[in-house]
Amino acid sequence: MAKCIMIQGTTSNAGKSLLAAGLCRIFAQDGLKVAPFKSQNMALNSFITADGLEMGRAQVMQAEAAGIAPTVHMNPILLKPQSDTGSQVIVNGVPRGVMSAVDYFRYKHNLIPDVLEAFHTLSDAYDVVVIEGAGSPAEINLKQDDLVNMGMAKMARAPVLIAGDIDRGGVFASLYGTVALLESEEQELVKGLIINKFRGDVDILRPGLTMLEDLTHKPVVGVVPMLDIDVDDEDSLSTRLDRRDKVGLIDIAVIRLPRLSNFTDFNPLERMEEVTLRYVRSVGELGSPDLIILPGTKNTMDDLRWLRQSGLEGAILKHAARGGAVVGICGGYQMLGRSVSDPDGVESGGTLAGLGLLEADTVFLGEKTRTRVEGRFTAGEGIFAPMAGVEFEGYEIHMGVTSSGSAPLTALHDQRGTEKTDGLCRGNVWGCYIHGIFDRAQCAAALINCLRRAKGLSDQAAAVDWSAYKEQQYDKLADGLRESLDMKQIYDILERGV
Repeated sequence: MAKCIMIQGTTSNAGKSLLAAGLCRIFAQDGLKVAPFKSQNMALNSFITADGLEMGRAQVMQAEAAGIAPTVHMNPILLKPQSDTGSQVIVNGVPRGVMSAVDYFRYKHNLIPDVLEAFHTLSDAYDVVVIEGAGSPAEINLKQDDLVNMGMAKMARAPVLIAGDIDRGGVFASLYGTVALLESEEQELVKGLIINKFRGDVDILRPGLTMLEDLTHKPVVGVVPMLDIDVDDEDSLSTRLDRRDKVGLIDIAVIRLPRLSNFTDFNPLERMEEVTLRYVRSVGELGSPDLIILPGTKNTMDDLRWLRQSGLEGAILKHAARGGAVVGICGGYQMLGRSVSDPDGVESGGTLAGLGLLEADTVFLGEKTRTRVEGRFTAGEGIFAPMAGVEFEGYEIHMGVTSSGSAPLTALHDQRGTEKTDGLCRGNVWGCYIHGIFDRAQCAAALINCLRRAKGLSDQAAAVDWSAYKEQQYDKLADGLRESLDMKQIYDILERGV
């Protein structure tokens, strides 16, 4: 039976995922077998495991930090928002359907056995399980049948560290208020507090830390600075979507769709020295990029309507007509075709015309495609012709089936060894279903070299080895936490349990 420790936060985006990842790395560096766990995740950035199951990327990132392969036991429930009031509910990697928030609130107690089975599977296999909460444990209107914050801590008998984001302001009030709103048996589970994302001289903070400890009767186990760590993000709260601090030779604009998913696909491109990668929401922000990317989305039809209403569809069509490069991934690929049909109401029903840049038609079906793939580009036109022969790996997560009479863009095989094709290219436009296609350095470099040639530049793009880069970032994260957390006290909390 593993020892466990849980990171909860005063709010969403308090830094729980990064703190949990850092502890995973530290425990792994110290010779322990460690696994991450989050019973329920709400995010549109997801991943397909080696056995074809879907889970949230935050726990994938934490598994990488721990040096282990991700499995759905680390994230047994994934909620993928499909509208403002409803989400697709994925349990143990398989969709259970779409539920409204109210319906899910009534249903979630049925999932406690699934959560416990997943947790105990990890607990039996590892020395330590680092558990992450969600949002805040002090959401007193949502505490009934809680299975992700204090409810999970009780089930796992996990000591809890609560993190507060000082960068937002009001960190003392948020930490004190969180503890005060907990029931007495929940307060007993809280063994320490963390001030996160601090900028400045910690000595100025110390009188406040003492007062906070006196008020809550909980020790402050660390003041973590605002760390410059670049790892895959959990969801659209990511600050990378608003970055405007870099200007490179190659300008890439990713359309920031309302239900944007798996924007982690483009992190390897963003890390290339010569690339400016921007997320844009309006025609005014678009400018004149070298490449426009239409990314994945949880609701292709609604986001296609938004693209049309925002004026971005017209701007993309004008860009393509001038010979500009356009790439679509997954839902973005579907949008680039002639039509998108939803006869069974998988998304919103009906049929919509696509952008018509690729000769393809998509029909939504009830069964989701979930598989890892490896393959190579077999075709390319226009500036993308040199990509033929470039190899890649990645994964598919989509509900639609896309058909075309044109030659496919790629040849690939899935994790069951099935040979198939995917994607299309027409002129300077191509699209495919493959998430993570740029994770291999040679594929990212090939794309950017195509764009360099179009600008009259030589083929000098060298992509970052994404796996090696992430390993460096996890080590950097661990170093930062070792310097700012009282790890002796945290080990004592881990050993004592509850």
